[in-house]
Amino acid sequence: MTRQRIPEEVLSAAHARARAREARQWAEADRLRAEIEAAGWRITDRGTDFALTPAGPPDVAEGDRIRYGSSASVPPRFDEPAIGLATVVLLATDWADDLDRTLAGLRTFTPVETSIVIVAEAPTAEQDARLRAMDAEAAEQDASGSQLRGMRRTEVVWTSERLGHAAATNIGLRRAIGPVVILLDTSVEPIGDFVTPLARAMEDPTIAVAGGWGIVSGDLRRFEDAPPGEVDAIEGYCQAFRRAEVASRGPLDEHFRFYRNLDIWWSLVLRDGGEGGQRRRAVSLADLPLRRHDHRAYTSVSDAERDRQSKRNFYRILDRFRDRRDLLIRPG
Repeated sequence: MTRQRIPEEVLSAAHARARAREARQWAEADRLRAEIEAAGWRITDRGTDFALTPAGPPDVAEGDRIRYGSSASVPPRFDEPAIGLATVVLLATDWADDLDRTLAGLRTFTPVETSIVIVAEAPTAEQDARLRAMDAEAAEQDASGSQLRGMRRTEVVWTSERLGHAAATNIGLRRAIGPVVILLDTSVEPIGDFVTPLARAMEDPTIAVAGGWGIVSGDLRRFEDAPPGEVDAIEGYCQAFRRAEVASRGPLDEHFRFYRNLDIWWSLVLRDGGEGGQRRRAVSLADLPLRRHDHRAYTSVSDAERDRQSKRNFYRILDRFRDRRDLLIRPG
């Protein structure tokens, strides 16, 4: 078997991580590990040395369609000029009717300059069939030149296996073309134009992340719902940020296979100005025209399993931000 060549950027990141570990710069070491893993490699520490091995399932070709085995396999669009107003990223797995409801709201109420990326994360047969039909329709429209300024309004990106919430989200982020990216859960139904106010909010350089629901904490251990205004983190039901910062501050840590608490981690990453630096703001906007429905990713998991995975994810927040009360708007 031919040994897979380690890309130069992965090897450089691994050496930089070794230096960060030696200097006890744990946050930087964690960031570099996430970067390495997002590139499709696994790093194993061996004292002061390390080993790199390929991670993730293989890509699978199905005619003209590729089902990707890792987020790193998906061609990124970060270097392309931004197009339109915003890109909405949706994850599709098990609940076809929920996705249809969210898409219907997006197509009815959002500006035509809004693009949509759907990550089909090894979906159920019913979901798969609907997405294939949608993908074929979008390809036909794109080929006919009917899309605004040549922009493909809807793109479906497929995975070969269930890669986890963060990895699937990274795939959507890599394909986003709008200057603003909005992560939208399919439990949320648009009942008006929520994209325009979020895009306008992101014109304020002091704002790093915005959305419809915010939370606050006094100690980075317990979080609670907050009224509209400045908050500590934006919940993942609807979370908007700049595409440019995905490239500079991402990728998302793919250890977050379960969705819970990833929204807190990413909000803090986006807001972090460094210790002693100026923190940036998270803002929850009032009266966004969004209606929340049953969150099936929450209700489909047993209480015990949900608590176990949530706790594991929360430790990842503490590993990076344990003592960063400077990021809180009302510490203590």
